[in-house]
Amino acid sequence: MAAESKFRYMRNPLAMFGGWLTTVSALLFLGIFFADLFGLHTNPYLGIVAFLVLPGAFVFGLVLMPIGVYLAHRGERLAKPSLILAWPVIDLNQSHTRHIAAVMVFLTVANVLVISLASFRGVEYMDSPQFCGQVCHTVMKPEYTAYVNGPHARVPCVACHIGPGAPWFVRSKLSGTRQLFAVAFNTYPRPIPWPVENLRPARDTCEQCHWPEKFTGDIVKQVPQYGDDEANTPSITTLRLHIGSGNDATGAQGIHWHMAPSTRVTYITTDPQRQKIVFVEVQDKNGVRKFRMPGVTDEELAKGERRLMDCMDCHNRPSHKFDQTPEAAVDGAIQRGLISQTLPFVRREAVAALKTVYPSQAAAAVGISQHLTGFFAKQLGPQAEARKGDIAQAIATTQALYARNVFPEMKVTWGTYPTNIGHVDSSGCFRCHDDTKVTADGRVIKQDCDLCHAIE
Repeated sequence: MAAESKFRYMRNPLAMFGGWLTTVSALLFLGIFFADLFGLHTNPYLGIVAFLVLPGAFVFGLVLMPIGVYLAHRGERLAKPSLILAWPVIDLNQSHTRHIAAVMVFLTVANVLVISLASFRGVEYMDSPQFCGQVCHTVMKPEYTAYVNGPHARVPCVACHIGPGAPWFVRSKLSGTRQLFAVAFNTYPRPIPWPVENLRPARDTCEQCHWPEKFTGDIVKQVPQYGDDEANTPSITTLRLHIGSGNDATGAQGIHWHMAPSTRVTYITTDPQRQKIVFVEVQDKNGVRKFRMPGVTDEELAKGERRLMDCMDCHNRPSHKFDQTPEAAVDGAIQRGLISQTLPFVRREAVAALKTVYPSQAAAAVGISQHLTGFFAKQLGPQAEARKGDIAQAIATTQALYARNVFPEMKVTWGTYPTNIGHVDSSGCFRCHDDTKVTADGRVIKQDCDLCHAIE
């Protein structure tokens, strides 16, 4: 049989289109792959095209080619029922056959290489902070903004949200598929609910880097506050925090006694945000103690969520922390020198500008600028020109504080995502330590200040 006739089925339009689609997809993918390898692009949407769309088109083209050949073969048999079609004879003694075999081997290796690179880079890309935070831009903007400005900005999202091992990887991808549909059809809630459901236990993720057995001693923390008077009068609260240890060998003293290996704390909460805790059970070397909020019925306990306490029950915003109040945000900025304390009433006015309700972040930037510019022009009069540098910095810092904490399009504002560390701006520690939960023999979970810290 002539070489011309051996490959006539590839002339089927579907097979030809499949070959064209595969070739073009492979070339585009390799081009973007090497550009990405050398850091020549940072566009997250180009990553979707390169590592998800193009590999899909490549495989689709490979599938179309045998389908086209089959349809061509089937059409020929239907047109000529009497035609006897034989399998081609592969004779490697013929140079032409050897050349074709070499081409087929080369194409097979190339296909496997492209699919392997695409699979590896596609999974790697979907696990990147860029994909998690920037592709679903509107949805994840609050969380991504807090992440890049937080203490774990150099830690990949998957290190905390997935961790090692195949089972949690598969679970995350199934959950991600559901989330993609929510984004595509604009059915996601605003704001995104918290806490994250079915989050992997902290012992499998957080404790890969932090473990309470190694914590020890006290640390000193200073909390700055400034007055609303003309001088923005400062005051500093100094706390000695009893960090303690979760190490049984040291007596498991201090805040982290909850995490000692011999200690098991479970609780029942009756609200989705785990802010109302009505029952606590402590098991340790001293036995079992059950603390219950008065008036809570057995039926309420049965309907509540029972949870084994871990790091995330206190450190609930380790990588996505927002300032809880405008006052705290401005106080921190003044302490860091980002807002000049010598500007009269700057603390009061910056807080007022941040508390104003704006329809968008763009509108907030304009409103904050107008508020502070107008105030200092009136307050300082002719001296405003000499202080324009400090005023401009105060405006830019206040705008940045708003942009980091308030996202009107996602209905996220001050205090939307409370932190459970402390008890000033949200219940935090007092969810359990409230002097109301009592055991059958009258013991309570104390609210004594010196359990966790001393004010100096």
